[in-house]
Amino acid sequence: MSPRGVRRVAAAWAADAGGLGRLARSRGVALVHTNTSTTLGGAAAARIAGVPHVWHVREIYAGFERWWPAYRRLLLTADALPCVSEATCRQFDGAPPAFVLYDGLAAAPRPADPAGARAALGVPQDAVVVAVLGRVSGWKGQDLLVRALAAPALRDRADVVALLAGAPGPGEERHRRAVHELAGVLGVTDRVHDVCFREDLDAVYAAADVVAVPSLYPDPLPSAAVEAAAARRCVVAADHGGAREIVRDRETGRLVAPRDPSALAAVLAELADDRAERERLAAAAAVEVPHRFARERLLAEVHALYDRLLSR
Repeated sequence: MSPRGVRRVAAAWAADAGGLGRLARSRGVALVHTNTSTTLGGAAAARIAGVPHVWHVREIYAGFERWWPAYRRLLLTADALPCVSEATCRQFDGAPPAFVLYDGLAAAPRPADPAGARAALGVPQDAVVVAVLGRVSGWKGQDLLVRALAAPALRDRADVVALLAGAPGPGEERHRRAVHELAGVLGVTDRVHDVCFREDLDAVYAAADVVAVPSLYPDPLPSAAVEAAAARRCVVAADHGGAREIVRDRETGRLVAPRDPSALAAVLAELADDRAERERLAAAAAVEVPHRFARERLLAEVHALYDRLLSR
């Protein structure tokens, strides 16, 4: 949101709007669906083409309080604002265009041999493995898991290790370096296994005993929690954002205080000592979560939304 950044966004918006608007008119487009609220061109394109506009909201604008009122007004110009979670939808204070439309599970993780997966990833066979999947950033909380390893509940637990799967975005390599520097300062480097970006997420889920979602800020709907549940892995998530709508504490996973490495460490220590509890929570989530976040349900609701808008 720097002046230079705003100018760049404005230029991209103008180019997108003109190009998309001409395309929509020439192709006889009936509706424009912008699949993220951070992309602006679709709104103007829909206006140019004179067709309904769906603006999918996949973001929680924490930390943007100064800009949010104006941006909220812009988003509310859409004919429909499907939001990926209740937490996301609450940003619109009950405005009629906003409603909850949960994402669907894109692809269920396939079963894989845990021993083979650990061997392939270089993770100790006899350890309790806590995985964090996602882009390495100042948001997803890889550093929080590293701090948890050094917190009192896990400080002397060499049998509990972290498995980090994900790469930083372009130009954001500093976040990955910072995680490893922190591990060195805290003396847990040998317990942090970073496999960077992986195509074979099935192996990552198979190697994990627990999947942590320690997002520092409210995550709209953390896909790692949904995927982990489908993979029959115990989920421990920060108690904010859309994670609350995926995990029910002590029923289908565990919720912990956000941004609190000691709280995360305490729960991970409990689960490390109780394999039966990990398996109970994972089994309950594996039954409930894939049903609630079914791809077929998402497709049916999107089709119904289009039908409603086009029949006006």
